[in-house]
Amino acid sequence: MWLVQFMFTPGEYDDEFHRLNDAIDAFAESLEGFVGTERWLSPDGKTQNSSYYWRDSQSLAGFSRFPEHLVAKKNYQRWYHSYQVVISEVSASYGDSSTPHLSQQTTPRHD
Repeated sequence: MWLVQFMFTPGEYDDEFHRLNDAIDAFAESLEGFVGTERWLSPDGKTQNSSYYWRDSQSLAGFSRFPEHLVAKKNYQRWYHSYQVVISEVSASYGDSSTPHLSQQTTPRHD
């Protein structure tokens, strides 16, 4: 399983941002290898993190080539003050059954 963390400081969102964001989310959800998303906000409310889980690297690679995603990446300065992406391979995940995690899911779940 692969994890892509997109950490960012938001700026101003416009109609183009929302159109691209909706298209990108819909495309991700349409891919068989997409597992789901988790999101959090830093305690100071300035930084957000969207963590995307992928069953395999091929699905992640397909997502990264999606035309609307490429447009958004090229124009990120219009909507974000800053961003950082961390891509990791998940080698293990464990815990008690009372707190299930996306990395333990067999079917897609979206927040």
